Amino acid sequence: MNELKQLESLGLVLPTAAYLLGAILFGIAGYVAWRRGRKTLNPTLKWTGLVLMLYPYAVAQTWLLFALGIALCGWVYWNW
Repeated sequence: MNELKQLESLGLVLPTAAYLLGAILFGIAGYVAWRRGRKTLNPTLKWTGLVLMLYPYAVAQTWLLFALGIALCGWVYWNW
């Protein structure tokens, strides 16, 4: 328990369950879009799918994860 306090003092915190669920959900959606973009030779779908799979590594806040994920999924839907 003392190690957890030391990590929190350094600014490292564990992600919430909502964040993990969102990262998995948007990662799966990104994989589906990436595969569809490769199969149909649509570069917009392919690159948007790649962004959907990788952006959770760069975003720390849960609300921002869901905001960007919903926006990117909307972009994928628009270009499907």
